[in-house]
Amino acid sequence: MRRTEYSSLASNQSAPCQSGCRRFVRIVKAGKVGGLGRSLCAAVCVVFLCTPCVGAEKEPPASPDPPSEKQIQFFETKIRPLLADHCYECHGEESQESDLRVDTLLGMLKGGLAGPSVSPGKVDSSLLMTAVRYQDSDLRMPPEEKLSDAQIADLANWIEMGAPHPDSSTTQPVQRGSDVDLEKGRQHWAFQPAVKHAPPQIDPNAPEENPIDAFLLAGLQEQGLQRVPLADKETFIRRATFDLLGLPPTQEEITAFVEDDSPAAVRRLVDRLLASPHYGERWGRHWLDVARYADSNGVDENIAHGNAWRYRDYVIAAFNNDKPYDQFVTEQLAGDLLESGEDTSLRNERLVATGFLVLGPKFLAEQDQTKMAMDIIDEQLDTVGRSLLGLTFGCARCHTHKFDPISHHDYYGLAGIFKSTHTMDSYKTIAKWHENEIPTPAEAEHIEAHQNKVAAQEKKIADRLAEAFAQLPAVTEEKPDAKKKTAAEKEKLLPAEVQSELKTLRDALKVLQDNKPEMPSAMGVTDGTIVDTPVHLRGSHLTLGDVVPRRFPQVLTSVDQPPLPAEKSGRLEFARWLTNGQHPLTARVMVNRIWHGHFGKGLVGTVDNFGLQGDRPSHPELLDWLAIRFVEEGWSLKSMHRLIMTSDAYQASSQFNAENHQKDPGNRYYWRFDLRRLEAEAIRDSLLAVSGKLNRTAGGSMLTVKNREFLFNHTSQDKSTYVTFRRSIYIPVIRNHLYDMFKLFDYSNASILNGNRNVSTIAPQALFMMNSEWMDDVTFSLADRLLAASPDSKQRIEQLYLDAYGRQPSDNETAMALKFVTQMNDNLESQSEEEAERHAWQALCQSVVSANEFVYIR
Repeated sequence: MRRTEYSSLASNQSAPCQSGCRRFVRIVKAGKVGGLGRSLCAAVCVVFLCTPCVGAEKEPPASPDPPSEKQIQFFETKIRPLLADHCYECHGEESQESDLRVDTLLGMLKGGLAGPSVSPGKVDSSLLMTAVRYQDSDLRMPPEEKLSDAQIADLANWIEMGAPHPDSSTTQPVQRGSDVDLEKGRQHWAFQPAVKHAPPQIDPNAPEENPIDAFLLAGLQEQGLQRVPLADKETFIRRATFDLLGLPPTQEEITAFVEDDSPAAVRRLVDRLLASPHYGERWGRHWLDVARYADSNGVDENIAHGNAWRYRDYVIAAFNNDKPYDQFVTEQLAGDLLESGEDTSLRNERLVATGFLVLGPKFLAEQDQTKMAMDIIDEQLDTVGRSLLGLTFGCARCHTHKFDPISHHDYYGLAGIFKSTHTMDSYKTIAKWHENEIPTPAEAEHIEAHQNKVAAQEKKIADRLAEAFAQLPAVTEEKPDAKKKTAAEKEKLLPAEVQSELKTLRDALKVLQDNKPEMPSAMGVTDGTIVDTPVHLRGSHLTLGDVVPRRFPQVLTSVDQPPLPAEKSGRLEFARWLTNGQHPLTARVMVNRIWHGHFGKGLVGTVDNFGLQGDRPSHPELLDWLAIRFVEEGWSLKSMHRLIMTSDAYQASSQFNAENHQKDPGNRYYWRFDLRRLEAEAIRDSLLAVSGKLNRTAGGSMLTVKNREFLFNHTSQDKSTYVTFRRSIYIPVIRNHLYDMFKLFDYSNASILNGNRNVSTIAPQALFMMNSEWMDDVTFSLADRLLAASPDSKQRIEQLYLDAYGRQPSDNETAMALKFVTQMNDNLESQSEEEAERHAWQALCQSVVSANEFVYIR
C-alpha cells in the first residue's frame, strides 16, 4: 500500500477490513509464495490488503455477445496459455488466493476481494490490465518479470472484444448490485427524520420544568435513580464561566452572582457570559478542532499557512455574533458562490469561510499529481462527512462502506462536487493551495494607486531610453550586414550623464517594487472545471470504472435527486441540502456537539460518528427534540446554550451517591454533573489570568514567517515560537511541532478532525506543574500580586483561593497555608527577608494551582 493512497482509512474511526491482510500474512508465513506464478499471486494479494471481504460493489461487466469461432480460437491460443503459465497455480481450481479464480470465466467476472478482474469491453477498467501494464506500483503482475508487449496487447484485445470464452454461453453475466440495502439502511435511527416528542409530564402539579429536565427525569425514574442536589453558587459560576469563556471568574463576578437571590440570576449570568468576546474564543476553539485548523501544512512540506488565522478569526466572530448555524455551514462549504452584492466586507467574510475546505494537511511533494488531487478530495470528504453529518465517507473511497449504507458510487457522486472545486493553484512540487484575494475597497484603491505609480515609472524609463537612443550619433549604428546590438549594448553607448539618469530612475522603480503593498488573501476555494468523476477501483485513479453523476448519498435522499447544475460544482446545492431543516443528521450532530461541550460527553457518545458503528443515543427523544428546537429557533447556538445551562441537569452538583453509582456507574442518565478536567488551553489561560499576565488582545497572526515559507522540518529548521501571554487560541498550531504544554494536556491532533479529545493522566503533567520554568514565572507573578494587594497573610490566602478555586478557604486550609509560608520563610534564611517572603508565597501559589481543584471543574 502506498503511503497516501489509502490515507483516508487511517483517519477514519471504522477500521478497514483486515481479512485479506491476515490471509496474505498466513500465505507468506506458510512459505506458499514463491516462483513467478506465486509472485504473481503475492502481487494480487498486496492490492487487496485494505479491501473488504464483503460488501464491495462490483464493477458491472457488459453482457457479452455470443463469441465467434475465431474469437474462441484467439482465447484458446493466446489467452488461456498465458493465464495457465502465470496465474493458475495460485488462482486456479486448487488455490484461489484473495478469493480470485481466473481459470473460469465466472471467476474472472466475479473477481476476488477487490472486485472483477475483467470487465468485458472495458480494457482500462479491468484490474487485470492495470496489473500487467505495471501502472500501479503496488500491483505488478508478474512482479519479477513483466509480460511482453505482445502478451499485454493480446490481453487488451481479448477484453476489448468482450472477453470471449468457451463458457460464455453457459455463464450468466455478473450483475452489479449495490450491496447497499437502502431500505434497510434507512431504518438506522440516525437516517430517520427527527420527531418532536412532547416532553414527559413528570408532576402535573409542579412548576413548568425545562424540557431537558423533563426528558432526563423520566429516564432517572425508569432506572430508579435520584438526581443529586444543585451545585452551590460558587461552584456553578466557576463551572459556567470556564464552560463559556475558558477563564476563571473574578472575585467581583463571584460576589455579584452569590448575592443575586432572584430567580433570574442564572439566566442573567449565562447572558452576560454569552455577550463576552471571550465566548467566541472558547467555543470557536471547539469548532477549530472539528475543522482540523493549523497554521502550517505539516506532512512532507511543513510550510506556513500564513493566512489561516483569517479563518480562525472568522470562526471566533461567527460564534460571538451568534451566526445561525445553517449560514455558518453554507458559508464554509460555498461562501464563494453566495451573492453578496456590493457588500465587499460580506463577500470577503464568505471567501475566508471557505478556508474550511483547504486547511487540511497535504502531500505537497507528491509526484503523481492526479493522485494528489484525489487525496485532497478524499480529505475534504472525510472532514465534511464527519464534521457535519457524523459519517465516515472516507471509508467508501476504495469500496462500498463496510458498515454504513454508503456505496462506492455515493462516494464518487460526492467526489465529483469537490473535483469540480478549485482547491489548488498548482500540483507541481511544491504544490500551491488556492487563496482568494480579499482587499477592502480602501486597500484595493491603494494597491491600484501603487500599480499606477510603478507603471508610470516604467513608462518614464522607457520614454527616456527611446529619447536617448534617438539622439545617438549615426556613426554608432551598425552596418546593414552587421549583427544588431541589443538594447543593453546600445545603452552602454549613451553618454555617462544619461546612464546616470537612467540608473536613478531605475533605483526609484526598484524602491517602488520593493515596497509593493501585499494583496490581502485567505485560504479558500472557488468553482473549477465542472466534471463528474468515475469510480476509482480500489481507490486508485489508475483503474477507472463508471462515471458517476454528481449527487448526494442515496440513503439520505428519499426521492430521485434532480441533477446538479451543469455549470456549477454543486457545493451550494449540497450546503443547502444539508441545512434545509429536514436533513436527519445536520442539526442532530451539532446539537450533540454542543451538549458534549457542556457535559463532557454527548447524548451520542461517538460525536463524530452517527453511523452503524457509532453509539446509539442515550436519550433519543431528547436529542430529536433539541435538534428540532435548534432549527425552530433559527439555528442559534446561544439559544441552545441558554436552554442547556438553565436546566437542573446542568446545574446539578457533582456530589457522589453510592446507590446511584451502583445502578449507573457511568452516569449515563445524568443523575449528577461529571467532574471534568480543563483542556490544555483553559489550563494555560487560567494560569495567566490568575497571575495577572494574560494579554487579552484579540485576533491577528502570531507567525514569524511569511506565507508558504518553510517553518519546521524536525532537523535543521525550527522557526516556530510560542513565547506569548496571549490566549491559547492565538498560539500558532504547527503540525508535527505542537507547543509542548498543549501536547502534555491532550491537545487536538491538528492533522485530523477530532470532536472528542482524549483526557489522560500522566506523570509529566504533574511534573510540568511543579517544575517547569514557565510555571515558576507564572506563580512568581501571582505571588507578587498577593504581596502587593495586602500586608495581611490571611487576606492574601483568601484572595489566592478565590482566584484559583472560586471559593473561600476553610479555616483548616488557611491554617495550613500560614504554617507552610512560615516554614518556607524559615528555610530561606540565606536570602534577604523580602526575597525569602516572595519565594515562600511563590511556593504556596504553585502548590495551590498545581492541585486537582484548579484544573478540574465540578
